Amino acid sequence: MKTVHEVSRLTGVSIRTLQYYDSIGLLHPSEYTEAGYRLYDDTALETLQQILLFRELEFPLKEIRQIIESPDFDREKAIDQQIELLRLKKEHLENLMNLAREMKQGGTSGMDFKAFDKSKLEDYARRAKAEWGSTPEYREYEQKVEGRTDEQTGDLNRQMMQIFTEIGAERNGDPASEKVQGLVKKLQDFITEHFYTCSDQILSGLGQAYAAGGEMTENIDRAGGEGTGAFANKAIQLYCSAKSN
Repeated sequence: MKTVHEVSRLTGVSIRTLQYYDSIGLLHPSEYTEAGYRLYDDTALETLQQILLFRELEFPLKEIRQIIESPDFDREKAIDQQIELLRLKKEHLENLMNLAREMKQGGTSGMDFKAFDKSKLEDYARRAKAEWGSTPEYREYEQKVEGRTDEQTGDLNRQMMQIFTEIGAERNGDPASEKVQGLVKKLQDFITEHFYTCSDQILSGLGQAYAAGGEMTENIDRAGGEGTGAFANKAIQLYCSAKSN
């Protein structure tokens, strides 16, 4: 058995994220100590590996839970995909390292950018996601992004981060204020228009992910200032709760 601190050190997943995975039913500890501390056995760590694999493939947490809880989940297939994904990442990094060494030695001729090509890696990730992506939201997402250029994708990402910048500007105020709630609706409408239908249930799950720590929270806090992810989550939960009443 490993404590939550040991699992965090071993995997690089923050304690806060592990706690969040527990709260949403994605990864429960194997048991608790008498003092209430989380403990994880090898089976739980194997499940965490699968979660991290699908995170590498950029699956939402909700879909990951549906996949790994499905009776049709093929663990061996998922591990094979992880191996191939890591191999392609290693190959990409080695190409970059070789280019950097050549540049240092002054041995490059012309402007060679082939080492920056991630098309094989991205194509594999896309095909792997297609094999697991069975939810209506994922299918809608695939349809909307089909044919979208990298420049267009980058522009949409910047527009979405701009909404978090606007939310962050209000983070010292009331998350229930009319202005902040209007920004939450703006975010929901933006996701629906450009990615997939963002229901209140999905939005609530996204809000929790925004505050869960890790790269997503860091990016949001970078756009809106420290604490923006947590503030956005509070505003989103209030928004969804008000609509359900």
